Amino acid sequence: MDKKITLIRHGKTAGNYEKRYIGITDEQMNLEGENEIRNRIYPEADIVFSSPLARCIRTAEIIYPQSQIHIIEDLRETDFGDFEGKNYKGLSENPLYQSWIDGGGREAFPGGESPEEATIRTMVGYSRMLKESREYQNITAVVHGGTIMAILSSLFGGEYYSYHVENGEGYTFDLSSDGVYSGLSPRSFLR
Repeated sequence: MDKKITLIRHGKTAGNYEKRYIGITDEQMNLEGENEIRNRIYPEADIVFSSPLARCIRTAEIIYPQSQIHIIEDLRETDFGDFEGKNYKGLSENPLYQSWIDGGGREAFPGGESPEEATIRTMVGYSRMLKESREYQNITAVVHGGTIMAILSSLFGGEYYSYHVENGEGYTFDLSSDGVYSGLSPRSFLR
């Protein structure tokens, strides 16, 4: 059975508005973020998955109020380590941050994960999602920006950061019954 897969980044949190690295912190969506989600139209889903973090679960509950939300631990955001909760302004004088930037963002965050480590973990979660949704055609996952970048760069190639997506937005793509991925399309889900 051919499948349509939709990946949606959670609604905005206070940290997102302040451009902070919010990874493993279980920060809630704020009211503005919830309202932004409510003002969009999302595709139908036969089954809905989510990261275990509250901002993703709440986003999924708003978009798909009649659906059971299936939690997959490995679809959580990257662990930003020592940069967690900070933004570029607060880190601009930090030599570790400058070194990380100079390395193109490919090295592990000090005290956290590298994009490669996060991608390996995320793809374990993605594989589990596919197994648990074998009998469904329209599959949706409400996750994080890093999770989306990890999945798409693994499946479609290209640079990890080229798949960046804003809060409440995402991508759709097709998976044929013979395992071929196609039809990748960025989505803003606007009315």
